[in-house]
Amino acid sequence: MDTQAEAAISLLRALRKDYFFWVLLGLLVLLTIAKPERLPIYSTLVDWPTIAALTGLLVITKGVELSGYLHHLGKRLILRLPTDRAIAVFLVLTTALLSMLLTNDVALFIVVPLTVGLRAVSTVPVTRIVVFEAFAANAGSTLTPIGNPQNLFLWQLSQASFYQYVGAMLPLALICVIPLLLLTTRALTGRSITIVDGTNPHSLNKRLLYMSLALYFPFLVFIDLHLAETAVIVVLAIFLFTYRRVLARVDWALILVFMLMFVDMRLIARDPAVYELIGQLGLSDPRQLYFTGIVISQLISNVPAAILLAEYSNDWRLIAYAVNVGGFGFMLGSLANIIALRMAHDREAWLTFHVHSLPLLLVISGLAYLWLFLL
Repeated sequence: MDTQAEAAISLLRALRKDYFFWVLLGLLVLLTIAKPERLPIYSTLVDWPTIAALTGLLVITKGVELSGYLHHLGKRLILRLPTDRAIAVFLVLTTALLSMLLTNDVALFIVVPLTVGLRAVSTVPVTRIVVFEAFAANAGSTLTPIGNPQNLFLWQLSQASFYQYVGAMLPLALICVIPLLLLTTRALTGRSITIVDGTNPHSLNKRLLYMSLALYFPFLVFIDLHLAETAVIVVLAIFLFTYRRVLARVDWALILVFMLMFVDMRLIARDPAVYELIGQLGLSDPRQLYFTGIVISQLISNVPAAILLAEYSNDWRLIAYAVNVGGFGFMLGSLANIIALRMAHDREAWLTFHVHSLPLLLVISGLAYLWLFLL
């Protein structure tokens, strides 16, 4: 079976079981029936640079995963951190730090495959740790203007310096990270981790590892230079001529999910009725703006929510607080949530996420409210 056929079969199998995909597709059908005249603009609603960046990162990180290095690294990590609590805290802090310095999605592309690799070599509760890594990506990225897309947008809108933005967001970052660390230590038992003897699912392919790593940082530079589309073509061509099996194993269904989500959410956000409704919410009241940002983020994700609210208010700091808090709660609140949950490869991850995320939203939103309005 050639690579294209294998990839197509893998995609069809993934889509057949992907309920989120079918929900988004069903929503698109309803939106199209309601206003079929908007059909010609659907392609313009997709953020193609984001899709290109996501595709390249999926391919490169899949190359690192299939090289077998993450499994070897996972075993070494277990030997140094022998309890599930120690491993979870280390990975959560690592995710939060990387989210501050890179972006939340890049942090997840680095840490989640490493965590998932632990499933094959140990008794680590992988699904729960991946869920907390999603929280950590949202919490850590809150701090810096480059941590997530909504911060980048609001940073440009505010005209604030990098350090001014960080100073404004530091209280919220602490409000997010501290409860998360407390939750992580309480949710894990502190039990010793057992290494599965004789388990070595992947031999170490150093050539694939080095090639993937060599492509990783230049690819990030090209994304930063707004050349993601060009960069992804180069990455795809390199893997096509060297390791086609990597392309066959990429989660192409995730790309389709993101494309559908861009179209669905932007159709909803740009609907005149939605704009009229939001205009009647009294967003000149800071408290109303704060809670509206959190709620809208749950419905259309926090990046479109930030763009939408900026049409009604110039208070970039308050909008930033609202939409970053809104990344918690339901999975749709942040794109990072969807990335992490899909990469977990476990249906129970969706339930585990919401069991912890909804209470976390209540705690963080309450603490942020106290900081903004009562202290």
